[in-house]
Amino acid sequence: MQTELDQQFMAQALAQASLAAAAGEVPVGAVLVRDGQVIASAYNQPITLCDPSAHAEMLALRAAGVTEKNYRLPGTTLYVTLEPCAMCAGAMLHARVDRVVYGAPDPKTGAAGGALDLFSVKQINHQTQVIGGLMSEECGQILKDFFKERR
Repeated sequence: MQTELDQQFMAQALAQASLAAAAGEVPVGAVLVRDGQVIASAYNQPITLCDPSAHAEMLALRAAGVTEKNYRLPGTTLYVTLEPCAMCAGAMLHARVDRVVYGAPDPKTGAAGGALDLFSVKQINHQTQVIGGLMSEECGQILKDFFKERR
């Protein structure tokens, strides 16, 4: 179920995606929330950091882990503008994120139902609720604009 609060947090994730675009990175942003409070936010930085794992979700999870002094992040919701890849989905499962809400689908590398669905594997000892398509037009448009400008 999507709420007005979900839209507010996704709008914050979109603002992070804009920062990524301004830095020349693929515009993906993420915001991690617990009890209605942002505990971390980040944007894609693999080029800037020379790190293939520096996706917005990974950076937000890392920052929250440091802030919370725990690699487990129960009771959190991660808002991300693009469907998470397998690496990010795996990290969310290991971190025990309760819920992930994403904007644009990613049929090529998405791991929340796009190319595959790691979140639906029942053998994994933690289950994360997934909500896709929140503000998908806005989230998809920032990506389209970025790649159109690059071509």
